[in-house]
Parts: sequence; structure tokens; C-alpha cells
Amino acid sequence: MSHDKQVALVTGGNRGIGYELTKQLALNGFKVILTSRDPKNGHEAAQKLKQSNLDVSFVMMDVVNQESIHQAAFTINEKYGRLDVLINNAGVYLDENEKLLDMDPSILEKTMATNFFGAYHVIRSFIPLMEKQGYGRIINVSSEYGAMSEMSYQGVGAYKLSKLALNGLTRLAAAEIKGDIKINAVDPGWVSTDMGGPSAPRTPKQAAESILWLATIGPEGPNGGFFRDRKQIPW
Repeated sequence: MSHDKQVALVTGGNRGIGYELTKQLALNGFKVILTSRDPKNGHEAAQKLKQSNLDVSFVMMDVVNQESIHQAAFTINEKYGRLDVLINNAGVYLDENEKLLDMDPSILEKTMATNFFGAYHVIRSFIPLMEKQGYGRIINVSSEYGAMSEMSYQGVGAYKLSKLALNGLTRLAAAEIKGDIKINAVDPGWVSTDMGGPSAPRTPKQAAESILWLATIGPEGPNGGFFRDRKQIPW
């Protein structure tokens, strides 16, 4: 591998855990691409980090729009010619406390579109950039709500199913990828963000630190695992 700076991409990087991940990766010497579906918020977030002399740039990408993903992949290939780390962080939490079979099906469809298909299309579009150099680290920001044991309890059904599917995708992709490319899923815990709410016990910084180590694991590191605080947890 050349000694150029490694390039990392974070989806949904304009706030919460994604913003913190972007910041921490940049502090750790990465050239970071912050993506967001909202150009104004994404641009502002990137500018704020740039003011601290961090190597962050903004690329518009809406993970529910395949054309938008392809355009971003094309832009990044043209500009950097490589991608070393991909963090699928963009996610939605649309469930009210209602039963899966009673809710408006569009809630499940929208949740799957972002949390599952979004990650799927992003991985498919960016893996060729990793294969080009035989190296890559992919981290899917999942949730303990995606653990199979959680399916025995009602509530938050759309979100749970989307993360269960994301976890399955993580394992299937890990079984398929070749070379020194690794893909893992992470449960960041309950974090005080717009999604987690103010009473959550963990800060975005704590969550980011538990995810960052997977961005820099060596060739002997895990592949196809599910982690919380650097410890493997059951699927």
C-alpha cells in the first residue's frame, strides 16, 4: 500500500455518532469523506471540522437513492482513487410503540430502505474501490436490537428487523469478500443523539471509540463479527 493518507467514508456523517466518527477518524490521520443526504447540513458539518484543521470533505449521498450512491462512488474514485474504510452509519428509527403487523407497512419499508438496502447498495458500490488495492475495512453500525433473541419480544419491530437483516448482510458479505478486506457489525450502545434522546447514558465520543478500532485492525483482525466495546456479542 502506498504511503498516501488512508481515505475513510462515513454515511450520515452530519450529526450524532456519524459526526463524531468523522472527527475521530480525521484526528487519527485519515482523509475523511462525510456524506449526508442533506447538502446544507452535510456541508456545514464538514466546514465546522475543517476549521479545526481536519482533513474532511463533503460528498452528497442519499443511501435510499442508488443513482446518488453511484454518483458519489464515481466522484470519490475520480478524486481519491481509493477507499480504505467505509462506515455505514446512516440510519432511521421510525417506529412508534406499535406492533409490526399493525403498523403502516410504509414504516417498515422506509426503515428497510435506509437501514438495510442503503448499506447493501453502498457496500456494493464501494467494494470495487477496496478490491482495487486488496485492502478495506467496512463497519456496519448496527444495534443490539438486531440480535435474534430480541425478535422474541414485541415492539420496535421495523427497526429490529432492519438491523437483523443488516447483521445477516454483514456475515454473508464477510463470507464472500477476498483479500485483506474485513466487514464487521457494531452495536454502539444507547447513545445520546437526536435518535437516542437526551437520557441515553453514552456519549457519541464513547460510541465512536468503540467503533474506530475496527477501522484500523490488522490482517489478523476479526471478519464477520458483531461487537460492543471491542467484545464479540451473540448474533
